[in-house]
Amino acid sequence: MRVLSNTPVPAVCVVPPCDADLVQALAQDNEKAFAEIYERYWQPLHQQAVRKLGRAEDAEEVVQDLFVTLWNNRGTARIQQLDAYLFSGLKYKIIDCIRAQLVRKAYAATAPLRHKAPTHCTEETLAAADLSLALDASLRSLPGHTQEVFRLSRVEYQSVPEIAARLQVSPKTVEYHLSRSLRLLRRYLKDFLVAVAVAVQLAS
Repeated sequence: MRVLSNTPVPAVCVVPPCDADLVQALAQDNEKAFAEIYERYWQPLHQQAVRKLGRAEDAEEVVQDLFVTLWNNRGTARIQQLDAYLFSGLKYKIIDCIRAQLVRKAYAATAPLRHKAPTHCTEETLAAADLSLALDASLRSLPGHTQEVFRLSRVEYQSVPEIAARLQVSPKTVEYHLSRSLRLLRRYLKDFLVAVAVAVQLAS
């Protein structure tokens, strides 16, 4: 007769995959690897974005966009160190977000100047007027669909799904036009970045 041992069976220790293994699996379209990266890095990335942007909602959008980019570029991205790659990508996403906020706030701050002539010719007023002209000119120079998407997003504050439904296009198309509009506006407005900062300070 076999006697059963009372010695407890040791638990099997499952070692989580290292970042390098996750990156390799991600490049092979492994969704579980992507999910593991998401779970591992979402919180620290979100905390960093909140510190830089000040709003949890903006931070969440930026981090979500970062992970969308990571998945879309999974086959071509050159990732040597995953954490450095993600935090570097987050830095540029945050910069894009801040620039978009500057353009939106400056556009709102200078709105009265587009309808009413200034009564005081101070340096700040002239700078804001010049910025208003530059903004109007740069927005008019955007291609038709890109201009419409930018207006709905940054002026009417509609979300990507709302814009996609309104224009009857895919969310990816909306994201493409938003990215394109910000890239073009940054180029058109590079000489007015100082004036943008002044307008934002006056409006805050």
